[in-house]
Amino acid sequence: MLNTKPQIKAAKAVQPSPLLATDMLSYYRDMLLIRRFEEKAGQFYGMGLIGGFCHLYIGQEAVAVGIRRAQKPQDTTITAYRARGQLLAAGVSPKAIMAELTGRGTGCSKGKGGSMHMFSREKNFFGGHGIVGAQIPMGTGLAFAHKYKKDGGVCVAYMGDGAANQGQVYESFNMAALWKLPVVFVIENNKYSMGTSQSRHAAGELFRRGEGFGIIGRQVDGMDVVKVRRAAEDALEHARSGKGPVLLEVMTYRYRGHSMSDPGKYRSKEEVERWREERDPIDSLRVLMLRDGLATEGDLKRIEREIKDIVAEAADFAQTSPEPDPSELLTDVLIES
Repeated sequence: MLNTKPQIKAAKAVQPSPLLATDMLSYYRDMLLIRRFEEKAGQFYGMGLIGGFCHLYIGQEAVAVGIRRAQKPQDTTITAYRARGQLLAAGVSPKAIMAELTGRGTGCSKGKGGSMHMFSREKNFFGGHGIVGAQIPMGTGLAFAHKYKKDGGVCVAYMGDGAANQGQVYESFNMAALWKLPVVFVIENNKYSMGTSQSRHAAGELFRRGEGFGIIGRQVDGMDVVKVRRAAEDALEHARSGKGPVLLEVMTYRYRGHSMSDPGKYRSKEEVERWREERDPIDSLRVLMLRDGLATEGDLKRIEREIKDIVAEAADFAQTSPEPDPSELLTDVLIES
């Protein structure tokens, strides 16, 4: 059973935004966009249009959407290589993301980052990193920059449950706690790391991993977008107010393998189907909205048509965009001061 009892001791409790019908519909839209986009990415990979690795976000949509809705424009975000959910939630163009996946010059990293290394300076999104856990020291550095500049920003630094075992993560915890840096460390616990059950690779509860440094932790149901947003609001306010870092363990589930080359034989088909049928974040929100009169079937079908068109346009754009010019090989490597 998830521990959803708030453990963040802020001077003043953050009141979540009123959950109007428009809020719920926008959550639904954003999660559905991620789901359909990732399904198309999976198809493209199978067609040979995407090279290298490709790690799908299907099943984890509520995490990216819930946290992004709690962030402010000056906040920064950094994550690992399963990055497109956060990018889409941040409002980065689906066309630019799909073009990056297919190695086109119109991509958000000019076609040179591919699936694992995507960036958007306009949205304060600093990657997309391929080395497990390496984004956490960099996210701590972004938090230091927020504090140094006094810009009121907070860094949200994502990692997976496997990365939570890396030594550099704890060096970052130490520095962030010592200097009371404005950072929210988010563990997206999808239960299997790269292919090993959490019970076999991690001792104890991950949200308690920061306690030795005095970092407050909380565990939240990552299949419920409303619960994620509320937990993120509390965590961000705590960090923003100068009280130091927070560690959120967001309990979620990926329906596909770790990457497209992973057949996922370490878990049963029945387990995956059970999560899809009983805990799916998009279907659960759909049922809730229809039950409470927050949306009609017509509203949801309209959104589904809109998302279908957006993804189709992104796919067409990616396939018709040019590859990077060879002259781009050495650009964006060095910044001269």
